[in-house]
Amino acid sequence: MTEEERAQLVDISTVYIDPSLPPAERAADYIRQIKDPCCFLCNGAVVRLKFNPEGKDLKTHLKNYFIACKQA
Repeated sequence: MTEEERAQLVDISTVYIDPSLPPAERAADYIRQIKDPCCFLCNGAVVRLKFNPEGKDLKTHLKNYFIACKQA
């Protein structure tokens, strides 16, 4: 990844999720802020998400993730 490409990435620590918004609006706002949910920065480190073509789809992964967060 070039420095120019890296400079375009958003650091997830700068993303604010407004808990007062309905779930669909929170998700849309997150996407708007992070720009690319599959490639972003976390404390300066590049994070790239890749999924196994034979594995579960992104919707299933996100659903399971948010269920786990809600139960914690």
